[in-house]
Amino acid sequence: MTAQLTTLTCGESTISSPDKALVLQFAKLVLGGDQVKVAANSAVPAIGTYWEGQGGVYAGLMRGEDRHPDYHLIVPTAAAVLGVKLAWGGHGTETSDCTFRRDGMANTIALMEGDHPAAQFCANLEVEGHGDLYLPAISELALCMANVPDLFEKEWHWSSTQRSAYGAFGVDFGDGLQSGGVKYGELRVRPVRRLPI
Repeated sequence: MTAQLTTLTCGESTISSPDKALVLQFAKLVLGGDQVKVAANSAVPAIGTYWEGQGGVYAGLMRGEDRHPDYHLIVPTAAAVLGVKLAWGGHGTETSDCTFRRDGMANTIALMEGDHPAAQFCANLEVEGHGDLYLPAISELALCMANVPDLFEKEWHWSSTQRSAYGAFGVDFGDGLQSGGVKYGELRVRPVRRLPI
């Protein structure tokens, strides 16, 4: 019997292996490979201000999930990230490892295995030399709604946080409502990136 391969393609990098954990580790390296820790004396800009060299506007400090380190959340503003509407994908299928409420990067890595247009769009982007973009988790979108809502269209935006086999969470940037939407529906998609502390 032949083992089923897990395959991940991100930009020009591809890996296939029967070991899913190996593929996920590779994905973490690819998606987080060009992240640089912020030095203690590094100047962190005010919330809502463009962060020079980081590819976007500083949305604030995000608490790491499950004892992972906290990080700075950055919202890219390049033309390539604006006005995009896509389906979440995978309707009828419960995808494992994408229910994190604060770790959109981990969710996006898990979603790269299947047909998930919103996550794949984010992960395959490069903005100002940064290729570590991902579809934000529901709490990351909530931070954006609280601190930088003006950067988002006043419509529903997908998060990477799965709700069930048929739905995923989203945020309405018109009024701040959080709810689940059907995975085949097209909502706004806005990538973010992070900078570990």
